Amino acid sequence: MTTSKNTQNSKIQQEKTFLRFNLGQRWEHMILFLSATVLILTGLPQKYRELSWSQYLLSTPERVELIRQIHHIAAIILTIEAVYHLGLAIYQLSKRKLSAEMFPTTQDVRDAGQMILYLLFIRKDKPKFGRYNFEQKVTYWFIFFGFLFMIISGFLIWFPIFFTQFLPGGVVPAAKLMHSTESIVAVIFIVIWHFYHVHIERLNLSIFTGRLSEQEMKEYHAKELERLERKAGGKDRPGERN
Repeated sequence: MTTSKNTQNSKIQQEKTFLRFNLGQRWEHMILFLSATVLILTGLPQKYRELSWSQYLLSTPERVELIRQIHHIAAIILTIEAVYHLGLAIYQLSKRKLSAEMFPTTQDVRDAGQMILYLLFIRKDKPKFGRYNFEQKVTYWFIFFGFLFMIISGFLIWFPIFFTQFLPGGVVPAAKLMHSTESIVAVIFIVIWHFYHVHIERLNLSIFTGRLSEQEMKEYHAKELERLERKAGGKDRPGERN
């Protein structure tokens, strides 16, 4: 029994993990998640005012004002997070401290085609992916541009008098339509696409722990693992023992 336990402990100690998200990125994700959730919960009642649950929540002017204030505070937090994220990314790219692998390439199109063939049982093996696969890039850029449109349209709705001083008046109703439509699309996308790929297809907790196991790297990011092994020059692979 003692020998068996020692063997198991030895295997656990030898298992390596690889850095996926640093502490700052994990905090960014948490702020994004919380602010977006508050925006959705306070925005939907204002969009669907004809429904009974919305009328209950917005039954008095005081409640309407309170929900709007919470919505605006969450919008400011999201905007600050977006500006910080974009500014940091530009700075790190300029200093060559950030990988450009998140940008779409023609390889992503080929990977998507190969994945379709795999799902149709025409291809035997899944395509190998690098640090980010095409599904993760779709998620990132959809959320990036979706939130960008929502931030711009949101401020147009919030300060209509200011913006119509130098923009045509029709921009306000257009912004309202864009804002509400994009919010519904974002909710559907996040719940169906993002939640499925992160929590249903596999339980990926790297955004909370910051790390992926060696087995997860082999299965989902084989090219990235090969790159790290080459970089290590045949020595001990970069990782951290559990």
